[in-house]
Amino acid sequence: MTSLMKTTFGEYIRLLRNENKLTLTQLAAKLNLDSANLSKIENGKRDFDEKRLTKLAEIFKLNLTELRDEYITDQIGKHIYETNCTKQLLQVAEEKAEYRRTLNKSLQIQ
Repeated sequence: MTSLMKTTFGEYIRLLRNENKLTLTQLAAKLNLDSANLSKIENGKRDFDEKRLTKLAEIFKLNLTELRDEYITDQIGKHIYETNCTKQLLQVAEEKAEYRRTLNKSLQIQ
């Protein structure tokens, strides 16, 4: 995975599962989930548990940082969608994030 994908995280998991010829039941067992829950995750009816990202990366031999980025962008995208956030609000949010980065840097210097 070199670039972030235009899929939900659940769709991404399904894609990985199909590419690796695993059944829903096989992948669910590797993730210590039941297949009904994994199906809900793949269909966007339930969120993937962030604590399982390391295991998912191991199963599919993925870079954990890139996988986490995929997960985070999906979570942010979902929140933007659910709150009907405008581009103007997103711009303000990015400015606030930058301000927090600046604050954090000045706290580290002290």
